[in-house]
Amino acid sequence: MTTFSTSHDTVDPFDLARDAAAHIARATGVASHDIALVLGSGWGGAADLLGETVAELSSDEVPGFSKPAVAGHVGTLRSIKIEATGKHALVLGSRTHLYEGKGVRAVVHGMRTAAATGVRTAILTNGCGGLNTDWAPGTPVLISDHINLTATSPLEGATFVDLTDLYAARLRAVAREVDPSLAEGVYVQFPGPHYETPAEVRMAGRLGGDLVGMSTTLEAIAARHAGMEILGISLVTNLAAGISPVPLSHAEVIEAGQAAGPRISALLAEITKRV
Repeated sequence: MTTFSTSHDTVDPFDLARDAAAHIARATGVASHDIALVLGSGWGGAADLLGETVAELSSDEVPGFSKPAVAGHVGTLRSIKIEATGKHALVLGSRTHLYEGKGVRAVVHGMRTAAATGVRTAILTNGCGGLNTDWAPGTPVLISDHINLTATSPLEGATFVDLTDLYAARLRAVAREVDPSLAEGVYVQFPGPHYETPAEVRMAGRLGGDLVGMSTTLEAIAARHAGMEILGISLVTNLAAGISPVPLSHAEVIEAGQAAGPRISALLAEITKRV
């Protein structure tokens, strides 16, 4: 895959993350955060249900971040004091995808920044295609594991990180306390931005995949490297290619996310309050 040179390529990524964290601390008045949420397609409404918004920043004013390139994503970072627990959540509405060509460092900058603000728990969400016909569009599915088919990693050099229990069983159990009906599945990330072919979807299924999308796995690896505990939740926005009876479109993804938004936002907010 072709990537293009950016400032992320010339600056130490951890120094850039510390600069971003320092900016967030100054701008929000919150010295440290406890939980980071990355809100993918359909999940944006959860931020309004968490508690008091202490501050909201335009993402492009924070070092290393830029405006979102994808419809359905919010171009802000929010600091929210979670009601009942008093913990502080850093809500990252501006996700960089690998297919934008900004490089892997840019993709995982949000996770490294979150770690630099003190975050120990990361909740990663996305909208994706489903292989299980029992999962209608609008179905939330816990990520139990992933398959990274991007042919890249956020880790550089001889950096060896165990991913055996990448998506924490403890956090999935908390999620099922909120909704016992939540299913689990293996998420497969393709590089995008094109949708998968029916043959690629069949391959993903034979490899053990249940969900296909274009985000999350690289962020999860970086979060684990930074010492975070990770919960992943996908929203099935459509049946995957070859399973869906109709051609795929981003408009379909947005429509499914909007339809499911109030329900899954309430679910995510309640899970976050219990983490």
